[in-house]
Amino acid sequence: MQFAKPPLSIADQINTLKQRGLSFKDETKAAHYLSNISYYRLRAYTYPFQDNTKINHPFTKKISFEEIIELYVFDRKLRLLTFDALEKIEISLRTKVIYEYSIAYGSHWYEDQTLYRNPTRFNKDINKLYEEIDRSTETFITHYKGKYTNPTNPACWMSLEVVSIGLLSKLFENLKKSNEKKAVALSFGLNNPILLESWMHSFAHLRNICAHHGRLWNRRITTMPQLPTNPVYPFLNNINFHQNKLYGVLSCISYILQIINPGHTFNKRLKELLKSCSYVNLKDMGFPKNWENEPLWQ
Repeated sequence: MQFAKPPLSIADQINTLKQRGLSFKDETKAAHYLSNISYYRLRAYTYPFQDNTKINHPFTKKISFEEIIELYVFDRKLRLLTFDALEKIEISLRTKVIYEYSIAYGSHWYEDQTLYRNPTRFNKDINKLYEEIDRSTETFITHYKGKYTNPTNPACWMSLEVVSIGLLSKLFENLKKSNEKKAVALSFGLNNPILLESWMHSFAHLRNICAHHGRLWNRRITTMPQLPTNPVYPFLNNINFHQNKLYGVLSCISYILQIINPGHTFNKRLKELLKSCSYVNLKDMGFPKNWENEPLWQ
């Protein structure tokens, strides 16, 4: 099928939305928004209010352009809140992995293939790690390369600081079962390292969505965290919710934050944010009834 949709001027974009049933309080202001936030990006926020089985996508609920912008701003604030929390968790993950393994196996343990389960995956991941080191312009990396010739690559406390959380999660998953791996997981209140592997992958996926300004509020999470059945600290009593939506991974974030940053305000800020936009359907985010009564969210 040949794509034949023409580009639309901002005036035509407004007219198209009006024809589909979207109302406007101030078209001049709307034109300004559309000149800075693309029509197609906003489509992700109008989508839940339209009949998308029909060719012209008519709006099925009375809603205004300004209310769509309110939802867009809500989602932006949600991304920033989530990204801020993930930054703290990511730094803690790096620190604990580096510490436990370097104390046990030395400064360059990450290059020791015998510590990993799958040699093929190790070779792929370590080459990716070397690429990320070579691309880095961090002062401590350039200082090492300028001063030392052996080993070729910097110690783990330098090298693993410049790799992505996605690559770190892959390296961690491929590590063999060991006391060190168990210690890292236990430091995050998880009795099974497999759970932490799952959470790291999910956090990396979520971080990428936030970093690339993707829609978050009603998104289906394709890399879902496994939920613990025997957590060290209070988690969730009710796990009867759609686990491919945002609530599950936000619960994992809250759980870890309470361990690494007991004075955090993530729960409070999330609750305030959820109340700030009346067009947010908590069901679309996976939140079950009475979720605020969970010990985790107190």
